[in-house]
This record gives sequence, structure tokens and C-alpha cells, in this order.
Amino acid sequence: MNTRTMMSIAAIAAFAPGIARAGHGAMGTFSIVAADPATGEVGVAVQSKYFCVGAVVPHARAGVGAVATQAAGVTAYGPRILDLLAGGMSPEKALETALADDADKETRQLGVVDAKGRTANWTGAKCNAWAGSSKGVNYSAQGNILAGEAVVREMGRAFEAAKGSMAEKLMAAIEGGQAAGGDKRGQQSAALIVERKGAAKEGREGVDRIVDLRVDDSTEPIKELRRLLGIRLRWEVLQVASGCYQKKDFAKGAAVLADGLIKFPDDPTILYDLACYECLAGRTTDALAHLERALTLDPKSREMAKGDSDFDSVKSSPEFKKLTTP
Repeated sequence: MNTRTMMSIAAIAAFAPGIARAGHGAMGTFSIVAADPATGEVGVAVQSKYFCVGAVVPHARAGVGAVATQAAGVTAYGPRILDLLAGGMSPEKALETALADDADKETRQLGVVDAKGRTANWTGAKCNAWAGSSKGVNYSAQGNILAGEAVVREMGRAFEAAKGSMAEKLMAAIEGGQAAGGDKRGQQSAALIVERKGAAKEGREGVDRIVDLRVDDSTEPIKELRRLLGIRLRWEVLQVASGCYQKKDFAKGAAVLADGLIKFPDDPTILYDLACYECLAGRTTDALAHLERALTLDPKSREMAKGDSDFDSVKSSPEFKKLTTP
């Protein structure tokens, strides 16, 4: 190794110490792969004391399944196994096929689930302790260099107990794993991906990936991932409502936003948009009440409300003029 290469490695280690401690590319990681055959959602959540784990471990494909490839992880196993699942192989057979010619398979750890909820996992004998997995209905939780077996058990328990969307259940799972001790070296990065078959036709992005979040380097990556998921879930409410706006189905849009408001009662954007939809649907009393709350939380929106044509039917009312006057 020449001097320049040694200096480069030292510089990287100084700025990203988690890499230096990882050693020979080993990833102390815990993850969960899961599917919901009823909704068509598949996804992965992962955390590791490793820089940018989201670029290596999680893989998902709508209508096919999800894969986590870790320990001495081979990123190429993600798309390779998904291709095998898409071709009709079971998770067990796809995993076996992918590892068949791998001389270092005892250093690998993988979790696989297909869109039907069938699961398989592999923990090589040379994965660093504690290493192992726990499977349940529609999911597989796995990890290596963990505080203990309780990490994967708690991931499964939290996933099964959680309410809400696939993303929320996966998030609860890695929070449960961390609460049980997580990666015994600590935390650095985390990621969460979810795909749903048919989602590409629902939004203007034209893709089936509905959640794609990463925290590449943080002292509390799971906490930060939870914050990002909250933003994503709020945005999803607004996006679905926007589809109703385009169709001029203002009553349905208002219903979507009202449901979102139950989960996010103090979100000024949801409140403001709800007021718009209610006004357009002829529910002016409700609209003014929600607009008042929105402007209390975000006074900067007063000027926008004054020029917003969605409020044309109430702009001449004393109530509206009072709300939009600083």
C-alpha cells in the first residue's frame, strides 16, 4: 500500500470513524424484510454501525419481494434474488441458488420475503456473534454483531404489534430492535424502503417505490429516520388529496385530509389544504375554523390565503378578512 493510499484511508477514517471500526467490510447490522399480501406492499428497514448502510443492504421490488443482504454483504445479491423470485422461485430456493457458488457464503447473512409473504433467511457460520434471525408471518428479522438474540425477537414482536402502514410497522420493528440493544458497536446509519404494486399509476412520479428514506451518518439514525418518516407520511396525505383536487372531487379530498389530521393534528399545511377543500365543497364554516387554526400555527400563510382562489366564496366575509389581517 503506497503512502498516498494510506493517507486517503486515514482521512476517510477521521471523517467517518464508523468505517474504521467496521473492519474488513463487516457490517454489524439488524434488519427486517416484510410483505403485506393484502395491500401489495413489500419493504425493508435496517440499522447498522456502518456508513451508508442504505446503499448496500435493502432491496425491494413491487409485486416480487424484498431482500436484506448484510454481514459481509454483497449488494448484487439484492437484485439477483429479486430476479429469481420474479421468475417464480420460492424464497428458500432463490436464496440457495444465489449462494450456491459463493465460496464465502459462511460470512454472509440474508433475509428474503416474497410478495406472498413467504420467507427465508441465511446466517453463515462465520458471521460475528451474536448473529441469527427470527421469522414470523410475512416477515424475517435478522442481524449480526448484536447485543443478543433479544434484538431480532423484539423486532418481530414490535412489527406484529404495530398499527398502520408497512412503513410504520417496519419503523417500529427497528426501534424495537434498538431498544433491545441493537448493534453492540452502536449506531451510525439506517434506511427504510417500501414498494407497492400499482403505485406508479397513482402519482406523477410514475414509480412503485412509495417510501425511500436514508440516514447515512448520524449518532441517532433511527431517531432521525422516524423524523423523516413523519414528514413522508404527511406528504403522502397531501399527495393523495392532490389527486382528488385534480379530479375536482373536493369532498373526497377533504375526507383524506381530515383523516390525516387525526394523525397530525398540528400540521399547518394539512389544516390549510383542508380549509381549501372544505371551502370548495361548500363547507365554509368548517373551512374558516380550520383556516384559523392553520394561520395561528403558520402566520406567514396569511398573504397566501388572501390571494388563494380556493377561498373566493368567503373572501368578502368578515371572518375571512379578520383571519387574514395581521
